[in-house]
Amino acid sequence: MNSLSEANNRFVIDLFQQLRKENEDNIFFSPFSILSALGMLLLGARENTALQIKQVLHFDAVNEVTENTTERATTYHVKKSGNMHQQFQNLLTELNKPTDAYELKIANKLYGEKTYHFLQEYLHDVKKFYLTSAESVDFQNAAEQSQKKINSWVESQTNGKIKDLFPNGSLTYLTKLVLVNAVYFKGQWAQKFYKENTKEGEFWLNKDTRKPVQMMKQTLSSNFAVLEDVQAKILEMPYKGRDLSMIVLLPNEIDGLQKLEDEITAKKLTEWTSSQNMSRREVYLYLPRFKVGESYDLKAILEAMGMVDAFSSDNANLSGMSEVPNLVVSKVLHKSFVDVTEEGTEATAATGVEVAQIISPRSEPFHCDHPFLFFIKQNKTNSILFFGRVSSP
Repeated sequence: MNSLSEANNRFVIDLFQQLRKENEDNIFFSPFSILSALGMLLLGARENTALQIKQVLHFDAVNEVTENTTERATTYHVKKSGNMHQQFQNLLTELNKPTDAYELKIANKLYGEKTYHFLQEYLHDVKKFYLTSAESVDFQNAAEQSQKKINSWVESQTNGKIKDLFPNGSLTYLTKLVLVNAVYFKGQWAQKFYKENTKEGEFWLNKDTRKPVQMMKQTLSSNFAVLEDVQAKILEMPYKGRDLSMIVLLPNEIDGLQKLEDEITAKKLTEWTSSQNMSRREVYLYLPRFKVGESYDLKAILEAMGMVDAFSSDNANLSGMSEVPNLVVSKVLHKSFVDVTEEGTEATAATGVEVAQIISPRSEPFHCDHPFLFFIKQNKTNSILFFGRVSSP
């Protein structure tokens, strides 16, 4: 497995398990965006600060193979982990290629107090590997204006869909360094749903409560598997161009999601979605229209996962970023948005499937009328770009 995708997929599950601890509602985030933003931070981290970030991102495990190829003993630096940062560069370059198949924007940036001058070598590496930049702003004397500037940049990078990433008053004269990542995604299905087949249906929030939803329907031939060990089913829904796919994990029972979430691991996720496990089947799919937009302050979550020193004024070592001491990460905010509708491209012969009005006796029913998990992955590298839970469409 590609080492970056392995680290990314481990990080997905770790982060999801933290988010679900105090959240029974919808969840949606981009692990890859967060990972790449923290990768930029790692470029400038040293000693224990770097070690903690590597462990949280699982770079320590997947880099064991690649780091041995570097003979020079040095403090952690891009040269030592060049393979991982190079993979970020390659994948970001690929994801940023223009396409009419889907809209995908991953926006990352570092904003630092202007009295902390960034090292030229660090600025060069951030631009080279992460296709972005570190920018100086005046938090000390103009925190509100800096906040507006950052929010405006994020909005421009996300087609206007993500506004006010930083609420009023969230940045102050004490702010030293802010890590920003925002994601916007809208995909077109390889095989679209027809709007005339969308009808009002019911979505069960739990065994006792249901709500009306707009339920999309279609029959499609796609990769499918039954997961006996967790009493669930799994379905792949490719997007136009087939570079990306949405994977839906649907518990058999209305209240079966907790068992699935308790059991899920990065290793199992890889096994469940492997070509050995999934096979092409004709599936009769019910999927609610849904929009999910979520915001997270990741500071406490990352600390709980083991990334502590970067946020500590006593212990943070970001000397690879700036020679000025006492530089510390103030906030890590993440905001993401996804819109799932019938929209697709004009029907093409490549799919070879017609929309059926009647359930074929051989069709597998896949009725997403109760809480489910979904994720969107880049197929070539098997990297999970987005991960979510739909508790209430």
